[in-house]
Amino acid sequence: MTTDARPTGFLGKLGDILGMIRFSHTLFALPFALLGAAMAALEPSGRANAGAKEWIGILLCMVTARSAAMAFNRLVDRQIDAKNPRTATRHLPSGRLSVRSVAVFTVVNAALFIGATGLFLPENPWPILLSVPVLVWLFGYSYAKRFTSLAHYWLGAALAMAPIAAWIALRGDLAWPPVLLGIVVLCWVGGFDIIYACQDASFDRSSGLRSIPSRLGIAGALRLAAASHAAMVAALVGLGLSVPAFGGIYWAGVAVVAVLLVYEHSIVRPDDLGRVNVAFFQVNIGISLGLLAVGVVDLLV
Repeated sequence: MTTDARPTGFLGKLGDILGMIRFSHTLFALPFALLGAAMAALEPSGRANAGAKEWIGILLCMVTARSAAMAFNRLVDRQIDAKNPRTATRHLPSGRLSVRSVAVFTVVNAALFIGATGLFLPENPWPILLSVPVLVWLFGYSYAKRFTSLAHYWLGAALAMAPIAAWIALRGDLAWPPVLLGIVVLCWVGGFDIIYACQDASFDRSSGLRSIPSRLGIAGALRLAAASHAAMVAALVGLGLSVPAFGGIYWAGVAVVAVLLVYEHSIVRPDDLGRVNVAFFQVNIGISLGLLAVGVVDLLV
């Protein structure tokens, strides 16, 4: 006789919601938002308004925007997920969460995101002015796979907004360092999302969904992912040259990132996708947290 050890009631529902939005995956974009904010606050080339209120605002905006976007994606994709054997056990297709509860969660987080941008007022109106366009772009990603194979780079652009938005939130302007960091994120996310999508190449092709693996084949997709990650390293070099405060610690971090990317591509092959999740989550979380660490340490030192 077996029993279901899953918590019930509020804790059970909360655990299901956090599992649905893959809350731990916030670690992909959040470190880059914090690095963008650190560059804005610590680089001496301009003045940043970076008090406790602003830092709390950045954290709240990141968590609520991502939560709203991820929940919306699950809502939009629930019928597709139900047909895909790999995703059929997700929370909405399996019935563990209702459409209504996920819709309410999405609306609440979207409203909280817009409200959090008000923390930058009255000094900086840009975050609240850009809040709705940002949400439109984030929500738009959920439909991208239906009409373009470049959906992976739509997702990359969505996450690339994190460091750019953090810079704008603290400085109220735009400069090359956050743009270059955004390009880093765009190329990085596009590359690893292509790797992740290789698992669904056959399903996407048979279902009329567009993705790089379904269009180029797995081998071609992995080559494009490698090219994207090479472009990421090039953007990291450009970022290091554009921020005078970055020195030896930063460059050592870039070298380690390059090695990790080579490792990521070495463990995923067209005839062996068994370690995709290791490449997708463990390696990339190390990259994002590592770049945050070396960037902040170098700025402080």
